[in-house]
Order: sequence, then C-alpha cells, then structure tokens
Amino acid sequence: MSKLSFHPLEPLRFPLINRFYKTHYPAGKAKKDEAIWIGEDNKGIQACVRFKQFEDFQLLTGMLVHPDLRSQGLGAELLAACQSQTMVKPCYCFAFSYLESFYQSAGFVTLTDNQLPEALRTRINRYRQSGKTLTPMLYDQSSSVK
Repeated sequence: MSKLSFHPLEPLRFPLINRFYKTHYPAGKAKKDEAIWIGEDNKGIQACVRFKQFEDFQLLTGMLVHPDLRSQGLGAELLAACQSQTMVKPCYCFAFSYLESFYQSAGFVTLTDNQLPEALRTRINRYRQSGKTLTPMLYDQSSSVK
C-alpha cells in the first residue's frame, strides 16, 4: 500500500496538474471541464488520471504515474480510488496495447471499434493515424471491486 492520498483535484490546484504533465508527459494537457483524480504525497502530485466528459459517457485519458514510482502498483491504486468516477456513466479508455492486461485487472473489458460510440471511433482512428497502438476498452460496472 502506498503512502499516497487519492482524491479529486481541487479546482484551485488545476495549474499544478498541467505542470505535472509538462514535466513527465508533454503530450498530456488537462482541461477544466474534465474530472481529474490525483495521488499525492508531501512532495506533491505523483499520479493522475482525467475523465473527459461526453453527454452519455466519459473517456478515461491521460493516466500518468511519476516515472520514478512506476511498477509499484500506484496506477492500480489510483484506478481503485476513482472507481466512483468510473461508475458515474459508461467509462471508456484507449489503452496502449501493452497496458491492456493492466486495465483488464482494473475492471475494463476489451471492445471492438464497432462497439464504441461514433465520437470515440473517430477519435481512436485519429490517434492510430498518428502511430499509436491502442485498444478500446469499457469499464465493466459488474466487476466492481473494493
């Protein structure tokens, strides 16, 4: 068990999340209309994940654990902590293919592209055209754990 505290990001602390992304994942950039969950300790934010909101569903995106803290189970702890967010409405993610089993262990199931809402089919195709190898997934609420 880590010593991180997991919780939604307070709106006043929003600038800190983009600083975290800029340092460790420059392609990531949070937007104020996203639900953002963080894991932090006395040194600051060490992990985060965002939920882009659509009318009938949400997209888990931008999951990041500080590079020095990876492979310690913090990503799994973060996903478990924000489970209430994944259950608000259907929650999709585009997992890098090498992380498919990680997301499956957190309750996501693999989909075909045809099972995605149209807005997400368009988005995943655009991401793939830029060279990303992605697997569409959906959080299975019946697999609720913890």
